[in-house]
Amino acid sequence: MGKFILLDTRLFAPGADLSGASNKIELTSEIEDKDATTYRSGGWKEVLGGLGSAEISAEGLWEAGDPSMVDDASWSTLGGIGPYTVCPGDSVVGALAYVTSGMRADYKVGDAVGEIAPWSGTVKSSWPLVRGQIAHPPGTARTATGTGTGLNLGAIPAGKRLYAALHVLSATGTTPSITARIESGDATFTAPTTRLTFAAATTAGGQILRGTGTAVADAYYRVAWTVTGTTPSFMFAVSLGIR
Repeated sequence: MGKFILLDTRLFAPGADLSGASNKIELTSEIEDKDATTYRSGGWKEVLGGLGSAEISAEGLWEAGDPSMVDDASWSTLGGIGPYTVCPGDSVVGALAYVTSGMRADYKVGDAVGEIAPWSGTVKSSWPLVRGQIAHPPGTARTATGTGTGLNLGAIPAGKRLYAALHVLSATGTTPSITARIESGDATFTAPTTRLTFAAATTAGGQILRGTGTAVADAYYRVAWTVTGTTPSFMFAVSLGIR
């Protein structure tokens, strides 16, 4: 991805796509610098990395009246911890994505008379900010069991983890249920191995999982899902990354 203008940035909260209500999204990630200077530091300050943190701040145009809208989604998650995914560009399969688990720390609405009603909010991380890819796009409805496109994320070295976020954006039908999992394998997935399994979801909402830190030799990863119910249909987005 070369230089580009921010025109189609995507923001997925636990169970809502807030992209259409947002006009500014910022990500920050930092490590505390702890002073480790001694008399033997040669006259230069020495630092060690301390605690890490990440933050997502966003703002846009206020809407309410449906769980998919920013006011409903913000109030339902305020003070809670869940998955968040941000894409600098579009959210097609393979698109660059930043993923974290964080707490919805604040929510602000309102402005002066005559102004379009705005909103703003902040998410503070409880897990690392992970640079990854979109494994399932939000605009494709799934009505039956299936698998997604494989992504070449590379092998996972010992001490690193696979991170995966699931955003179920809508669920329709009679007793609909979807159970998503993350599989790894070779490029053809002839004998895939399940690495992470999300809890069954029956309504809009979000989940995030991470691996154990054990090395994985497989380079390719994909999302697979099992759908049950009568005339079920799900819209969902999945992001994957290794850190």
